Amino acid sequence: MRVLFHLPLDAACRETRIHIAEKGLECELKAEKVWERREDFLQLNPAGEVPVLVDEDHAVIPGVRVISEYLEEAYPEPSLLGRKALDRAEVRRLVEWFALKFQREVTKNLVDEKIMKRFLGLGQPDTGAIRAGHHNVKYHLDYIAWLSERRRWLAGDAFSLADVAAAAQLSAVDYLGDVPWEDYPEAKDWYARLKSRPSLRPLLADLIPGAPPPKHYADLDF
Repeated sequence: MRVLFHLPLDAACRETRIHIAEKGLECELKAEKVWERREDFLQLNPAGEVPVLVDEDHAVIPGVRVISEYLEEAYPEPSLLGRKALDRAEVRRLVEWFALKFQREVTKNLVDEKIMKRFLGLGQPDTGAIRAGHHNVKYHLDYIAWLSERRRWLAGDAFSLADVAAAAQLSAVDYLGDVPWEDYPEAKDWYARLKSRPSLRPLLADLIPGAPPPKHYADLDF
């Protein structure tokens, strides 16, 4: 059985979970408390980070970008990168936008401050970082709305890894109730279509002890 070591609210892990599900692959999830530095896990990935995929042939693939490329090469259908070179370039551009820029400007300032600091014992949340996250998410929602007005999906006509990467980040932030959807109807409509995909439903069932999500989080109709 294929196994994914992950953290439920980690956006990179969520991206990998959606990607695996979109490929139609079965996978056992194992939550890994990376802060415990478990020896057996460090043997799989000396970096001590998630996600880590152990495929059916026991091959160990660590890191969201490495896993992503592996899945597209090992399981090419359905393709989430696109068929043409320019299409694939646009998908990769947007994946980088959300996995790096959105992560740095929004997810790190909200999810890491509000949730991860508690688990890692790093003290109280930084209120300045949280304010920055609330401000920055509006800029990104504006961009998603702009893309959604011009394209069926974020990178073009076809659902792609760009949508997967964006959904992974936004779903983690939305778990905290920190996405002002009502102010961005085009972005909200795009996300509603994503929430209805079977690949996202397991994420919407995640529960963090002591930190329940808002009521709309798992509601497919918002």
